[in-house]
Amino acid sequence: MKYKVGFIGCGNMASAIIGGLIEKASIEPSSIIASDALPAMLTKISEQRGIHTTSDNLEVVKEAEIIFLAVKPQYYETVISEIKGCITKDQVVVTIAPGKTLAWLEDNLGPVKIVRTMPNTPALVGEGITGVCRNQHVYDGEYQYIMGLIRSFGMAEDIPENLMDVCVSVSGSSPAYVFMFIEAMADAAVMDGMPRDKAYTFAAQAVYGSAKMVLETGKHPAELKDMVCSPGGTTIEAVRVLEEKGFRSSVMEAMKACTKKARGL
Repeated sequence: MKYKVGFIGCGNMASAIIGGLIEKASIEPSSIIASDALPAMLTKISEQRGIHTTSDNLEVVKEAEIIFLAVKPQYYETVISEIKGCITKDQVVVTIAPGKTLAWLEDNLGPVKIVRTMPNTPALVGEGITGVCRNQHVYDGEYQYIMGLIRSFGMAEDIPENLMDVCVSVSGSSPAYVFMFIEAMADAAVMDGMPRDKAYTFAAQAVYGSAKMVLETGKHPAELKDMVCSPGGTTIEAVRVLEEKGFRSSVMEAMKACTKKARGL
């Protein structure tokens, strides 16, 4: 069985999800409806994907069986106050906002089916990783169906809700850290004479390939690191400097701050 899917908000993340649903989950564009406050966003997604669009959030709720709340966290209360009277016990609400717990969502939406997710921006290229949890009203079959939808734009992992804020720091926000790392490596390569376009390509592919090795070999990252570090070689010298400058500690402290911020949203 396939459900009609609705989106309230159709920014970058919603666009990525919609693309995955159409291209990988075989959801027909005619089975997707999206609303947004900005007419330009509606025009863009309609032209790109051929889905039905509307400026009316209530129309999305009335038409869809699975509803993605794809607006910024600061708009959740406003949107929920508008739609909560129209959501039925048979619909499933899927949220993508950090900091909005299942308890908070139930307090505001009522005893409806809720799936809470934390995707990340690599979903835009079909390589996302999304943490997922649900409330007690969501049936197993519904949950597995939604997990399948989420896997259309990357990986999806069921996690306890108490880890959702950690998910924000380790995946939701972490692409920013990785982009900074790539930029720093490219800058260093440029300093040593490499053209900038080549520097970005080499740095980005090195990160991509290294991540793929972790996922596909199953080896511990430390073991993979040791494979590159020859005795007295260039790599161990670079690792020594990174350790001296507090590389790992800086990353850990940044992630702790990110998790703390997520818990306070």
